[in-house]
Amino acid sequence: MAVNAKNISDDEFFFGHKACAGCGGSLALRAALKVLGPNAVAALPAGCMSAVGFNFPQLAFANNAMITPFAATASVLTGIEAGLRAQGKKPDDCTVVGFAGDGGTADIGLQALSGAIDRNDDVLYICYDNEAYMNTGIQKSSLTPFGAKTTTTPAGSNVHGCLTQKKNLFEIVAAHGIPYAATASIGYLNDFIRKVERARDIRGTRYIHVIAPCPTGWGCGVDETVDIAKDIVDTGLWYLAEYEGEQVSGVPGGRFKLNRDPKEFASVDAYLRRQGRFKALTDEDAAAVEAGRDAKWEAMRRDWRG
Repeated sequence: MAVNAKNISDDEFFFGHKACAGCGGSLALRAALKVLGPNAVAALPAGCMSAVGFNFPQLAFANNAMITPFAATASVLTGIEAGLRAQGKKPDDCTVVGFAGDGGTADIGLQALSGAIDRNDDVLYICYDNEAYMNTGIQKSSLTPFGAKTTTTPAGSNVHGCLTQKKNLFEIVAAHGIPYAATASIGYLNDFIRKVERARDIRGTRYIHVIAPCPTGWGCGVDETVDIAKDIVDTGLWYLAEYEGEQVSGVPGGRFKLNRDPKEFASVDAYLRRQGRFKALTDEDAAAVEAGRDAKWEAMRRDWRG
């Protein structure tokens, strides 16, 4: 039976943690571990989820879990999986899973992730993307979107926040020929749950990139996390998609698939204006963001549909 938000397990494997109110990353972890079950083994780099879940003497994980060096999440996953297998202690339902933020994935951890994909190690890597280095005080990462205010990309009358575009890590990962990769959002929980379940049952390296808003860094209400995570998809600024490598799809070069293709998009301007991090954006900046969205969707609809 397929897992969804109504029939997902009541068992809790990530609880009593000290994340900020409304933390999107903790919601992503909680849902993923419910799907993966008690035999999953997790690895987390220095970041929000390790900081809020490994406060001595408190351990917020019911699963076996460990903190890794910041740059080494994927490498440690490889070692855990190989070690369990070599000792004959890896149950059939054991998923070795990494949970890392956008900085620990797209910046500091990218080399290790690329190596794991190249070796096709049997691990699942989940990036909870809150679009900045939130744990250390809201600094820009390469997944911070254009116009966002962070402590290293200030915003005011003369500067409009982040001046670079968000790195397309999903397509970078897919370019490796990975067996399975997907994008998700905690605003569309059933879609995220389905993708975790799908990734669980595929062998080789798998990658899921889930949008997980941070009210502290995004400048929104703690009760708006899920709403905004849905809104970013509805505006078309984030898309729900999958990539199946050749070994999974049977298609030379692999296959991309859009999971949601709205006939109309929600207002980009309204999405940006509801977050404090975008308060310095001008109308022209917002129009440029919308134009970039349109160009991206034109390419995806041309190349990925069908």
